[in-house]
Amino acid sequence: MSCLLSCCASLTCGCCTSIASGITKKSARIAYCGLFGASLVLSWILREVAAPLLQKFPWINKTSHPKEWYQTNAVLRVSLGNFLFFAALALVMIGVKDQNDRRDSWHHGGWIVKIIIWFLLIVLMFFMPNVVIDIYGLLSKFGAGLFLLVQVVMLLDFTYTWNDAWVAKDEQKWYVALLVISVVCYMATYAFSGVLFMWFNPSGQDCGLNVFFIVMTMILAFAFAIIALHPKVNGSLLPASVISVYCAYVCYTALSSEPHDYACNGLHNKAKAVSSSTLILGMLTTVLSVLYSALRAGSSTTFLSPPSSPRAGASKPLLDSEDTEAGKGKNKAEPRPVSYSYTFFHLIFALASMYSAMLLSGWTSGASESSDLIDVGWTSVWVKICTEWATAGLYVWSLVAPLLFPDREFF
Repeated sequence: MSCLLSCCASLTCGCCTSIASGITKKSARIAYCGLFGASLVLSWILREVAAPLLQKFPWINKTSHPKEWYQTNAVLRVSLGNFLFFAALALVMIGVKDQNDRRDSWHHGGWIVKIIIWFLLIVLMFFMPNVVIDIYGLLSKFGAGLFLLVQVVMLLDFTYTWNDAWVAKDEQKWYVALLVISVVCYMATYAFSGVLFMWFNPSGQDCGLNVFFIVMTMILAFAFAIIALHPKVNGSLLPASVISVYCAYVCYTALSSEPHDYACNGLHNKAKAVSSSTLILGMLTTVLSVLYSALRAGSSTTFLSPPSSPRAGASKPLLDSEDTEAGKGKNKAEPRPVSYSYTFFHLIFALASMYSAMLLSGWTSGASESSDLIDVGWTSVWVKICTEWATAGLYVWSLVAPLLFPDREFF
């Protein structure tokens, strides 16, 4: 482990100066995404190679553990270091409302120091006792669940923004495009549901639970369309269709996470390939979520905006013009509000760190059923099914809430 960490240290330090010096206020949000992505890669690598290395650490290898335990332990230690880094930034940035606040420069600058701190935190976690990692593993389950809810909110924000952008063009071709995409999404949802029946309801097996999950997904997709197209609901078919596809995808990931020896898992013969593909898709959605949070920060969305920020409608790009105007003789006595909540921004990354750890460990803090299978087990199944149902509930709420509370603004 010391050799591996030394190699990583030399590589990281060699890149720190060149990379950090090129990070400006414009690209700070993307740089945070880069740090998070680096932690994912490091977690994945250490999961594969850390078992024999951690066995040499006496404060870690106190008793005999299977290989899977060391793999999970390595993932949790990297995740904890990453979590502490972003959680600390979230705490430091509480209350930042204008750009004259000194902490605004801390958020956008000091990248050499921040990268070194990030790296040292991860290294330090490998010297922590096992009890600390066990506690973090338990807390990560709750943090990961919270991130899944945030991920759903981001998906809803994306679908509504997409729909509103095309409707605002007020041209027939865009309306046709909305209709075509919606129909294609619904066709894909039901076609994929049929495939799920073939994969996870094999003949000769009593697979009532799997059938229930799939049928419920199909019913939810149909209900989305009915509610969205109701005359009293200010809805649209595009968000309903996109949410339907997402629910079908989550249902698939849940069913594919069933133990490979479960008779109703028709993909048990391809368990390793399915596990890897599910992990890749899960990591991809996680990266897209945090990247989307960075791109939307400072735009017209309200869920990232502090109370003092400009209202929705004043859409701003990722590379703000305000960044290039800094230092051009503007009166510093006139504070300009920050365009998004720095605290919430970093909190998303902290929760995503917990979620990625659960994804790589199969939502367990001990040994999984196989070191070759990732994100497999009944805990993972039920977490994903609950995520699907929570997605459905939040989407339906976004449709009916304006009717129940007409004086409040939603999305």
